[in-house]
Amino acid sequence: MRDAEQVLFDAGTSVSELMEVAGSGAAEWVRRIAAGRSVTVVCGPGNNGGDGYVIARRLNEAGNDVRVIAPVEPITEAAQVARGRWAGDVRTAGDRSARGVLVDCLFGSGLSRPLSGEHALLLRDLAARHTLAVAVDLPSGVASDSGAILNDHLPRYDATLALGAWKYAHWRLPGRAIVGNKQLVPIGIAAVQSAAQLVTKPRIDTPAIDSHKYRRGLAAIISGELPGASALAAQAAMRSGAGYVKLLREFEEETFFVQPSPDLVLTRGPLAKTLEDPRISALLVGPGLGRNDAAYNALSASLASVKPTVLDADALHLLSPEMTSNGANVLATPHDGELEGLCKSFSVIAEDRQARVLALAKVSGMVICAKGPDTLVAAPDGRLAVAPPAPSWLSVAGSGDVLAGIAVSRMATGLDPFAAACEAVWLHGEAARQCAPAFTAAELAKAVSGAVAACL
Repeated sequence: MRDAEQVLFDAGTSVSELMEVAGSGAAEWVRRIAAGRSVTVVCGPGNNGGDGYVIARRLNEAGNDVRVIAPVEPITEAAQVARGRWAGDVRTAGDRSARGVLVDCLFGSGLSRPLSGEHALLLRDLAARHTLAVAVDLPSGVASDSGAILNDHLPRYDATLALGAWKYAHWRLPGRAIVGNKQLVPIGIAAVQSAAQLVTKPRIDTPAIDSHKYRRGLAAIISGELPGASALAAQAAMRSGAGYVKLLREFEEETFFVQPSPDLVLTRGPLAKTLEDPRISALLVGPGLGRNDAAYNALSASLASVKPTVLDADALHLLSPEMTSNGANVLATPHDGELEGLCKSFSVIAEDRQARVLALAKVSGMVICAKGPDTLVAAPDGRLAVAPPAPSWLSVAGSGDVLAGIAVSRMATGLDPFAAACEAVWLHGEAARQCAPAFTAAELAKAVSGAVAACL
């Protein structure tokens, strides 16, 4: 954000001019939210407080009843200029009256330490006495770069107005739990190449008019000790865009524990030989694989084939660093426990989850999709994508198998692992949104077709 703003400053825009743009844009949203109700703006000492003075002035010009509370005087030059342009009174504390909308401009995205006891108490008291609470840029007391909540008992906001660009805390837990509805307020900055991206709805094209099943992609899924998981992943894969999905099974047992559907092909035979098929576009290994010698050999053969590969579940427990050094395009989809195990295997030490995911991707050469309620996708070249929240009903056994099936299908269509992971994460969440509450993983897999349809 600082880099993006600096480009404007270098081009001749002053901090005060940018503050006018940001505050005016935020004021318009506050005006709509207030719908004629009174507004209290709490201003801090920095530029976030300066935004607050601009918001108060613009609301007053629009006819709103506005009160400004500033427990401390502004200390930055731009905030002082904005304070000077506010012609109304400035109180240093609240009173016991109830009001309409509280606008939090106390501290913005630069905060990295907890609020003082006085400021935290003021914010809590004011929030309790207002019908609605709106944060400008970020709720005070939330760390922008991690989403950490720095104080106990912070208010929950009805809306947060992000100035210029999203910050991690708008989408990362635990901070995102208190920001409420999010609205991006443009301020004229351009994108920064190294910035993280938000996982957004993909655009999926219908198959070309001359397509056939192999041209659309053949996704192969390795079946192991517990074939139900791989069959579940295959059900999702068949609905995610690949033209052909196969289950590959080396074990000789006649009984397939979970009978695959009639439109799912089961191929038995030596895995190394089966993987020689040049028509296979992508592999999935891990769901229900097991952790015995046969499972290890299956994983080794899969990675030795140097085909684009998704690693999930048991494969992540069997994986060793030397297995990923063959140059294959590999996507790993660990949950937090598996992520911890991979970090130990690859000797990754980092302070927080985001840093661990980025470091693991760089060290291993794999794209890492760290799944969970706070999903992150990281590439070895440093790219990072943050997933928006998905329905919490996804916390059900088999949900990860469905995600892996979607990912291998998207890779089979020709996407690189990073793009495939981002699309799979979005489709996974959309499938959950289309399901009734308390769905099963099998129902989730069937809903993937509807999720894909939403992207056409």
